[in-house]
Amino acid sequence: MFIDRTDAGRRLAGKLDHLSGDDPVVVGLPRGGVPVAYEVARRLNAPLDVIVVRKLGVPSQPELGMGAVGEDGVRTVNDDVVRLAGIDSAEFAQAEKREAAEVADRAIRFRRGRVRVPLAGRVVVIVDDGIATGSTVRAACEVARKEGARRIVVAVPVAPEGWQARLAGAADECVCVATPQPFFSIGPFYDDFTQVDDGEVARLLDGSADTAGNPPAHEAEVYIAVGGVSVGGHLSVPSRATGVVIFAHGSGSSRHSPRNRYVAAILNQAGLATLLFDLLTGDEEDDRSSVFDIPLLASRLAVATEWVRSEEHLGALPIGYFGASTGAAAALWAAADLDAEIVAVVSRGGRPDLAGKRLGAVRAPTLFIVGGDDISVLGLNRHACAELRCEYRLEVIPGATHLFEEPGTLRAAARLARDWFLDHLGSWYLDHG
Repeated sequence: MFIDRTDAGRRLAGKLDHLSGDDPVVVGLPRGGVPVAYEVARRLNAPLDVIVVRKLGVPSQPELGMGAVGEDGVRTVNDDVVRLAGIDSAEFAQAEKREAAEVADRAIRFRRGRVRVPLAGRVVVIVDDGIATGSTVRAACEVARKEGARRIVVAVPVAPEGWQARLAGAADECVCVATPQPFFSIGPFYDDFTQVDDGEVARLLDGSADTAGNPPAHEAEVYIAVGGVSVGGHLSVPSRATGVVIFAHGSGSSRHSPRNRYVAAILNQAGLATLLFDLLTGDEEDDRSSVFDIPLLASRLAVATEWVRSEEHLGALPIGYFGASTGAAAALWAAADLDAEIVAVVSRGGRPDLAGKRLGAVRAPTLFIVGGDDISVLGLNRHACAELRCEYRLEVIPGATHLFEEPGTLRAAARLARDWFLDHLGSWYLDHG
């Protein structure tokens, strides 16, 4: 039903446009609800926060909720489950104490010193990746109510039929994309239901602050025919865009990459359109030889570039490439073709060495961003700089490793990319626009 939580969030957000004039606050339930909530907050141009709640699982069957605990000392009890499972007061109290401590610990880890977004007097949109029993969502509603929320809207991509009755008296409005039957659990309705880690929750919360502002005026999933196959992309175009940045993802990544989506959102806020584009199909990604076939990846990037130029509202705009890992090599390879007329390139944690002798033919100003603790890749980037004959700069992010997972490092890389593209695409636009 959903590709992943990003896809689910975008589809859910489309059902919440009626809230855009209510100055809402969006809160995600960590961890799986936060990527969904991020897309909702972006669509509604709303602040994003979390409400930390923990399910109290039956000891012999942890997935079965007998209640929940949340911030501000909120607790809920599912009396029916407690009775049927034969849980005594001592067992319940032990589970409650353990999970309450986890709530306090996670709240600190997720917010990383950020002040909670005030909920008093606001419309609060509580988002999760789905509802099964509803106990954690109900606890979140009680936290929001205790914080003074004026109106509470619960929004989820998927839930069982009749799920609204489970939140009677807790939520003022319930919104759902689909209520399929039969319904046993949330996971089967996602192609990718990979567990979300604490670091991604913190990065998305950081990202929501960095990308606050007007959302893109136009967003769409697009499919481009390349070499006899069709590959997907996600296009975001802000009002009065001054350039287009096409993303070339690295091995094991795709247009759904949370890191590249974060960078793209920052570029969108700066007035740049973005195309996050899959260079390979799912079957091809399983073939490691395809992942490192730089000429193949570059040829597909070239086709995507021509597709952008064929679009009426994009064709006259300057184009830049953003490449990560092996995608950076593909971006440099494609940019070396003078007919491509690429105005700027940014490589994040890239493997420019894989572009080989094509490096010397690159004419587009190129920015290399590398983590200070990514020692081997840093060396490869320094060597690549010596091969270039164009304007270039090497920026090293202290304390960052290859995936820029450390606090603040991805933000720093995204801002460097934004400024590089604005300088070069912006100058081109002023001269030719």
